[in-house]
Amino acid sequence: MAAALDALGIDLEASLLDEPRFLLDAGFLGALHAELRGALGEEAAAGVLRQLGFARGLFDAARLARELGPGPAALAVATPTPSRLAMRLAPAPGRHGGAAFAGGWPERHEAQAVAETLGAAAGPSCSASAGYTSGWLSGLIAADVYALETECAAAGASACRFEAREAAAWRGRRGGVARAAASFPFGPLRELVMRRLASVPLPARADGFERGSPAIHVWGPVMVVPFAGADESLRALELIARDREARGVRVVIVDLAGAIIDEGFGALALERILDAVAGLGAEPILAGVSPLSMPVVAELERAHALVRKDLPEAIAAGFQIAQAQRGAL
Repeated sequence: MAAALDALGIDLEASLLDEPRFLLDAGFLGALHAELRGALGEEAAAGVLRQLGFARGLFDAARLARELGPGPAALAVATPTPSRLAMRLAPAPGRHGGAAFAGGWPERHEAQAVAETLGAAAGPSCSASAGYTSGWLSGLIAADVYALETECAAAGASACRFEAREAAAWRGRRGGVARAAASFPFGPLRELVMRRLASVPLPARADGFERGSPAIHVWGPVMVVPFAGADESLRALELIARDREARGVRVVIVDLAGAIIDEGFGALALERILDAVAGLGAEPILAGVSPLSMPVVAELERAHALVRKDLPEAIAAGFQIAQAQRGAL
């Protein structure tokens, strides 16, 4: 792919710092499809577009993970979208274990670009979108994920839909996807993305809340609030509700790491927090539950909230929920 990109004057590593118009601008994306197909042929062009998309998706996810850090240790607010490419996303039954997702691209930018520039397609044509989705999910769950478009509006379908699975789970599937997933250059693209990301400084973060509040992180639709007792956590939620940049929060993760939730005041405090989250119109997720807290949290799980083992799992679930809600709007 490197030689093909060089011949076309495309610097993949440098492009990661630019706004990825090829994902969102139908005119630009259509021209890119036409240029690559004319220079390389349809199959090779699709491969280049997939790798361009993967690098961008992985870069966005890795940058988000870096900003998130190992855990919420400081007060910070940032407001990226869940991903640059709108997705409907939901967990799907896995094959041979591993993560699996099903979803679609409701805005159909790439299908529109292909149809307007090249005419009706014979089959799935959203290669850059599939690549971005592969990279985004690979970065979120720290695995090699390969997304396959199964229906495409450019080919006459009512919508663009995809399946995404860990690469090894595609083994045995017909239609060439097993070979494509096995041969996809996950490793080299990860190296390129991480090298480029290392040159990008962490963004300055705006303080939207008082320093006396618990350490809070807000990334677009997902917020993490460390459990600090009912009063402190409720105060944090109230401050967030008044912050204009945080009103798009759709999922609130309550980080219980290091906390012991007893059946008395602890359970009552946590219930008050979950009620406040519901009052914001957000979905609650509990993370980092200790074994001593599990009996109490198990009761709350049945009535109120999802529970995830640790903060990374909870954040991944939070973005999945936010993506699904975004796609349903």
